[in-house]
Amino acid sequence: MDNLQKEINELKEFIVDLKADRAATKEKEKREAWTKYVSLTVVIIAVIAAVASQAAGKYGSQSQMSQVKASDQWAFYQAKSIKQHLDEVSLLQFRERTNDPAIAAMVGKLTVNLSRYDKEKAEVKAAAEALEAKRDAASHRGGYLGTAVSLFSVSIAMASICTVTKKKPLWFVSMIMAALALVEMARGML
Repeated sequence: MDNLQKEINELKEFIVDLKADRAATKEKEKREAWTKYVSLTVVIIAVIAAVASQAAGKYGSQSQMSQVKASDQWAFYQAKSIKQHLDEVSLLQFRERTNDPAIAAMVGKLTVNLSRYDKEKAEVKAAAEALEAKRDAASHRGGYLGTAVSLFSVSIAMASICTVTKKKPLWFVSMIMAALALVEMARGML
C-alpha cells in the first residue's frame, strides 16, 4: 500500500509538471503569436516586390528599345545629311553649265532634293528627340522601381531575421522599409 501511495504521488507530480509545461507552452505561443503576422507580411511584401520587379523590367526594356530606335533615327538623319552634302557639292559643280538641258534638269532636281532634305531632316530629328524623351522617362521610372525592389528585398530580409531572433522592433523597421518601397514604387508607376 505504501508503494501504491508513492506511485500515486509521483503520478500527481507528473500531472502537475505536465500541466505546467502545457501552460508554459501556451504562454510562449501567445507571446509569439505576432510571428504569424510577420510571416504574412513577408509574403505580401514579396508579392508586391515581384510586381515592382516586373514593372522595372518593363521600363528597362522600354528604355533600351527607345534608345535603339533613337539611334536608328540619328543614323537616318546622318544619312540624309550626307546625301544633302553630296547634292550640294554636285550642284556647285554643275551650276555654271546650265546651257546643257540635261545638266539644267539635273540642277533642278538637285535643288528640289536640297529643299526636301531640310524638311526630312527636321522630321527625323523630331522623331529621334521624341524617342530620346521616351527613353529618359522610362529610365527615370525604372530607377524609382529599381530602388523600390531593393527596399522590398531589404524589408523581407529584416522581417526574416526578426522571425529568427524574435526581435519585434525589427518587424516594425521592416514594415517602414516596405512603406518607403511602396512610395518609390508609386513614384515609378505614376
